[in-house]
Amino acid sequence: MAKAAPEGLITALDVGTSKVSAMIAQKGDGGELIVLGTGQRESRGVKHGYVADMKVTEVAVREAVEQAERIAGINIENVWVGFSAGGLVSDVAEVEFELGGHRVEQGDIDALLTAGRNSIDPQGRMVLHAQPALYTLDGLTGVKKPLGLHADRLGVHIHVVAADGPPVRNLDLCVRSAHLEVKSIIASPVATGLACLSDEERELGVALVELGAGITNVSLFAGGMLVGLTSIAMGASDITDDIASAFGTRRQHAERMKCFHGSANTSPRDNHDMIPLMPISAEDGGQEGAQITKAALIGVIRQRLEHQMGEIRAALARLKFDGPVGRQVVLTGGGAELKGLADYAQSALGRSVRIGRPRGLTALPEAHSGPAFATLAGLAFYAASDPVDLRALAPQPQTVHRTRGMGMFRKLMQAARANY
Repeated sequence: MAKAAPEGLITALDVGTSKVSAMIAQKGDGGELIVLGTGQRESRGVKHGYVADMKVTEVAVREAVEQAERIAGINIENVWVGFSAGGLVSDVAEVEFELGGHRVEQGDIDALLTAGRNSIDPQGRMVLHAQPALYTLDGLTGVKKPLGLHADRLGVHIHVVAADGPPVRNLDLCVRSAHLEVKSIIASPVATGLACLSDEERELGVALVELGAGITNVSLFAGGMLVGLTSIAMGASDITDDIASAFGTRRQHAERMKCFHGSANTSPRDNHDMIPLMPISAEDGGQEGAQITKAALIGVIRQRLEHQMGEIRAALARLKFDGPVGRQVVLTGGGAELKGLADYAQSALGRSVRIGRPRGLTALPEAHSGPAFATLAGLAFYAASDPVDLRALAPQPQTVHRTRGMGMFRKLMQAARANY
């Protein structure tokens, strides 16, 4: 019989286009996260990150969480949920106060954060994150703990992530319909960055490309925080669909062909290696034993990859990720598990590329240690960090409006990128 949840327990829930996954973890005595149980179910009610069938998605959520509960031997009541659909926007703003040279007191910080909260304008969107990232003292950036220091001016950089409201509310309703309390809905790039990127990478500047099944999120980190974000309505499932269409087979078989025989790179042997094919017509008694060359399969894959990499290049250009050639790109998500993708992307993007996998979790099952589960791990890290959120200061917890006459508010996006 499952027991009640102990203190320090965290349950992460990632509702994606191809799968719904859950993880139950607990904080250890040393602050580490220990994985107690995981669960996974196929996702059939989500299209391009959006909940399209409430009932089907609710069942998948409930079954994934129940599987994790059985393994952990614990009943859970609340979850931290990831949101990866398109429509996510990220921005950085700054608010600054005159202090007149006296020491920074807690009341000064509280007043600064309140002003920052009031200055946020989501422009009709729902705010998912409104967090103080770094403080400034007399123009000096990167101050993490200003309390007790003297300054003429005290400022703060506020990291804001917002999304279209209806898809977020649909996800929230779906999870609550599975009899789970939603602790918070977290933007996928925020969580994934915690799982895959080092503190130094986020400080120096790095691009994170999440290759999901139905959508690709491209996010930019600099100065220790997320400074830019854009989404591409294309993902790994498009490669599967191309294979199914090109060879007249079902999606399920096309997915297996991609996973077991697919690659982003070619070799001379590909023209001789044969792959069994199961055409749809074979179910009616025709074309049994059909085969194709591995070269034909890779040709279809690379044609789609060429288009996807072109879209990623364009997204990086829009985010002004045009610094030195050596600046790194990290690929993660289920699509990053394609063989040879890092080498292909490095050539296509002209930058150093590595595959981002979740790290820093104790007792993480091998099956959940790949890039496809980076967001799930990141959600647990986010929950464990318990970050300050300016929305907690607002009367309305999700949407915050700008007050009139806030002349101190100004966009910092270009300034943050200029630090490259």
